[in-house]
Amino acid sequence: MNNNRFYALLAVFMLLLFGCSEENKKVEEEGQLKKIEGYWEGTIQVPNQPLPISVTFDSQNGAISIPVQGVSDFPLTAIDFTDPDLHFEMNIQNQQLVFEGAFNGDTISGLFTQQGQTFPFELSKAADVAEQELGTPVEIAVEGGSMTARVLTPEGNGPFPVMLMLSGSGPTDKNGNSMVVPGKNNGLKMMAEELAQQGIATIRYDKRGVGDNIGLLVEEEDLRFDDYIEDASAWIGYAKSQDVFSSVGVIGHSEGSLIGMIAAERHQAASFISLAGVGRPADEILMEQLTAQLPENLLDEAKAIVSKLKDGQTVAQVSPELASIFRPSVQPYLISWMAYDPQAEVAKLETPVFVVGGTTDLQVPVRDAELLYAASKDGDLLIVDGMNHVLKNASADPEENMASYGNPDLPLADGLMAGIIEFMK
Repeated sequence: MNNNRFYALLAVFMLLLFGCSEENKKVEEEGQLKKIEGYWEGTIQVPNQPLPISVTFDSQNGAISIPVQGVSDFPLTAIDFTDPDLHFEMNIQNQQLVFEGAFNGDTISGLFTQQGQTFPFELSKAADVAEQELGTPVEIAVEGGSMTARVLTPEGNGPFPVMLMLSGSGPTDKNGNSMVVPGKNNGLKMMAEELAQQGIATIRYDKRGVGDNIGLLVEEEDLRFDDYIEDASAWIGYAKSQDVFSSVGVIGHSEGSLIGMIAAERHQAASFISLAGVGRPADEILMEQLTAQLPENLLDEAKAIVSKLKDGQTVAQVSPELASIFRPSVQPYLISWMAYDPQAEVAKLETPVFVVGGTTDLQVPVRDAELLYAASKDGDLLIVDGMNHVLKNASADPEENMASYGNPDLPLADGLMAGIIEFMK
């Protein structure tokens, strides 16, 4: 729900965008970082808002990236590694940001300190970021600037059917990975690879404010759900203009399901596939979640707030305990999101619809898939036994289930791709 926002507790990182005059210190012992060379990614555990970071070490130097703040490969100013102890830091406008941790083979963990505040951090060894790109980059004009996508086409000359792939909520990228979850699952990337093997092209893009399209980040009070719909619409228009594509369909995962079905209907896509998409309006889902979490007094306040937002009215006064959900700056986005009913939107589609749900999805239950299927005019339904929210085989145990969110080695759930290919062909 909190889409791609800046992290206030670490706003000092934004100074990086304006440069830093201090020269980097050399690592004193040449080659001392050999043991930890490579690409590491993880989070600083700021309460309620984990901050995703990545760090790259070579034999003598290091650099840090903070994707949600547009910071990429900023040099570390001091590094000291005496196995297993690791110290590295950044100096920004005379402020010292310090990481004190320990190397444990596949992880680096410890404490991050800034201006007297200390938070735990953990990094995991990962494949180099350059190896994660899949497909040919393409750029189009959208509201506020230009947007980049990756287009993956099968071998041969075509024309090919193409599917526009839309990722889920929050800072989720074109591969299906969230920057607030350590590790990667690569669910959408793996799906694109398998579709290419079956003669189907794909278009995948980082949503505005994320990854390749970080430059399209806007102030929270200016963001609307419709912005995501317009971006998807622009890519459908692009695909239809290309002779290499014979037809254009849409695959929407999680929040991308609602975005995708609206764009698909408005621009007459050839087909639509919903993966783990919700079947109820945002206000119903929000209240269902809050009912299980809030005491009675806060729940009553939340109900009153949601009722006003549903009617298109903002709320000026919000209790501090509810500010992370209903702060004034995010209310316009919530209003724009609540305006859409997934069942009503999917019912508008005149093209074939394929609705997919998983029995071990801890975020979107099977009944949401059943609601979408029942509301569709020309729909098919696939419930994949043992599939979780990131499209992997997983048990219903929450800890085991969540472990798959950061494991790119797990294959897609059994039966998922077979069902999609059968639907498309």
